[in-house]
Amino acid sequence: MAENGGAALKGVRVVDLTQFEAGPSCTEALAWLGAEVVKVENPRGGDPGRLSSSEDGKTDAYYFLVFNANKKSITCNLKSEQGIDLVKKLVKKADVFIENFAPGVIDRLGLGYDVIKEINPKIIYAQVKGFAEGSPYEKFLSFDMIAQATGGIMSITGEADGMPLKPGPTLGDTGTGMLAAISILGALYQRKETGTGQRIQVAMQDAMLQYSRIAYSTQAATGKAADRAGAGTVTGGNAPMGLYPCKPGGRNDYVYVYVTRANNSHWHRLLKVIGREDLIDDERYDTPRKRAAVKPEVDALLIPWTQSHTKQEAMKALGEAGIPAGAVYDTMELHSDPSFEERGIFQHIDHPTRGDFKMAAWPVKMSDTDVKVAPAPLLGEHNESVLNDWLGLSADEVTNLKEDGAM
Repeated sequence: MAENGGAALKGVRVVDLTQFEAGPSCTEALAWLGAEVVKVENPRGGDPGRLSSSEDGKTDAYYFLVFNANKKSITCNLKSEQGIDLVKKLVKKADVFIENFAPGVIDRLGLGYDVIKEINPKIIYAQVKGFAEGSPYEKFLSFDMIAQATGGIMSITGEADGMPLKPGPTLGDTGTGMLAAISILGALYQRKETGTGQRIQVAMQDAMLQYSRIAYSTQAATGKAADRAGAGTVTGGNAPMGLYPCKPGGRNDYVYVYVTRANNSHWHRLLKVIGREDLIDDERYDTPRKRAAVKPEVDALLIPWTQSHTKQEAMKALGEAGIPAGAVYDTMELHSDPSFEERGIFQHIDHPTRGDFKMAAWPVKMSDTDVKVAPAPLLGEHNESVLNDWLGLSADEVTNLKEDGAM
């Protein structure tokens, strides 16, 4: 681990049996807050995320690096009796146990909740699954896109007259991971009062409902399923609102403009910025409802102005005038923006095989917590140190575990 400032979760130990993204994004959040997260991996290849997206099939993928920073890695053969026994010994020393294997796997391994709770009654036992126990799909497999489809996200994404679309962000995976992390923090806090742990279960399908609550408020008001709204919102339209083209006309040269439907303040400011003060008292556009009814006309007033400015110029002029507006930045533009690095939102790691790599860090600023990003671990990098620190095992005992096939 890198030397850090204050750490909110200092002293919290996490046994991490997760893979790919939904679980690892949860445990990475805990690690960024200072918890000691020990990733337990298959000796042969480790987390499938290590190599599944690797260019050469040998070097840890960038995909793995961005979801496993600040963790430690030990190898453990969960198909051996000694390997399972080793996990149980780690559990005795842990505060949190988390897994996201396929349905039924953790119980078949003999590491189900009842077993782990018996070993350590204070353990916070967390599970991330695709579908919840009791769901008709509880035994089905899931990935991010499956969660977004079955959780309603795709149904409200896309053009109004087009097919459903999958949003770019991995709401199904990282979105679920964040809810799991929040719940673990709540359980750790509750344990201060009760002295006992508890079981946490979050299903990716269920988690998606949390990210589309506005759609359900719209449904309640209309009595119909929430629809797709393109670049608008499922709550309904107002004008101007949406993406407007900017020069020089590249694929991401747009600015998003939102003028409130609550009153005319943003509208009047906008008219001044685009040089159309003459329309401030025009009865055709003097209420949000009237403007929404003639959105194409309103858009036609704004588009010539946006097309004569870059997206950065448009955002600056509108933002300084008190009008909500945002340039559409692509990933390279954001990665290259020095302000993110200056504020610690992007940080550099020095990875043993990848070398220098700039990656997104924990974006929340806390006055008394400052945990720097440390590289994702190599497979089994911390076998000796973790087993010595947690269990007091000697180097010879670790060697014996390897020879016995447990590691």
